[in-house]
Amino acid sequence: MSSQSSSTSSTTTTNSHDSWLDAWYGTRRWTLWLLPVMWLFIALSGLRRFLLLRYQQKRLPTPIVVVGNISVGGTGKTPLIIALVKWLQQHGYNPGVISRGYGGKATHYPYLLNAQSTATEAGDEPLAIFQQTGVAVAVGADRVANGKLLEDLGCDILLSDDGLQHYRLGRDIEIAVVDGLRGLGNGWRLPVGPLREPVSRLKSVDWVVVNSPSENFVLPVVSGDAIFYVPMRIQPGELIHLKTGNIITRIELSDEVNAVAGIGNPERFANTLRELGFVPQLHAFPDHFAFSVNDLDFKNSLPVIMTEKDAVKCRSFAQDNWFYLPVSAALPDSFWQAFGQKLERASAQQKSRFPLR
Repeated sequence: MSSQSSSTSSTTTTNSHDSWLDAWYGTRRWTLWLLPVMWLFIALSGLRRFLLLRYQQKRLPTPIVVVGNISVGGTGKTPLIIALVKWLQQHGYNPGVISRGYGGKATHYPYLLNAQSTATEAGDEPLAIFQQTGVAVAVGADRVANGKLLEDLGCDILLSDDGLQHYRLGRDIEIAVVDGLRGLGNGWRLPVGPLREPVSRLKSVDWVVVNSPSENFVLPVVSGDAIFYVPMRIQPGELIHLKTGNIITRIELSDEVNAVAGIGNPERFANTLRELGFVPQLHAFPDHFAFSVNDLDFKNSLPVIMTEKDAVKCRSFAQDNWFYLPVSAALPDSFWQAFGQKLERASAQQKSRFPLR
């Protein structure tokens, strides 16, 4: 790919789901042919939710904070999980993180991350959380088993990553994250639209957090009531050389770069780089993509900047001109105050439910 001298940037992608995303978040409407399938999905998912809540939900003695979304694709849950973990650590809690570990293949489950863990074993998002916070992270399909393992380690607050629809695990606090660029797409349920649950589900969570909303961003009105949300801003950190781990300055790199993003919304990463003065050639990959060195051979000499989530999978074969950009989530003080108060109430309720714990 030739380099560019203009202020625009090109985009390449290996994502086979582009046609779905165009229909869900764009102007294409071919998925309307799948309306019968959508109604079947709604019926089955509703029955599943009822059965889990009525007969199979398991509550643990430790308070559970679930962070998830009602739509398919990335919304910014991982930066929020990391922000929550750091806040809890700063306020004297010993949190643990429960994750499905999507994309990972460990030798056993529940799998507890350690300093030698790889993304191949644990999944990219759990590894990024562990490396940024040092928090105990347990992955596996059985989230209840994950939680029990973390309880045995002395964790007093558990965060369930992407667990909004995993109703078998009881929860005390629910936080739903919405992408401020894509919103809720066309508003339809799967597979006609991107929604796992109806928009009304947002009325039942404790907080709706919107990742980088525009000034005129609004959520749909449900039954005549507006859905209020907490804005979350993604703040870029310092560029880090992938091979050495050294921090570098912006002026050490050229303006034109290859931008690599295997996340739910790659364009968000490209926008962040533009805000830093780069002219990115965006190479978008599917979420949780398993990279090889050949995937990142772009036939030019431009530096490569990737997300931290992707960097954990590429460190073993990093090249000299590869870098990554960590980001952090910033939320208003009012949210943290309300979150702390809600957490205290949840902890008191759990102690009354499990007095012998």
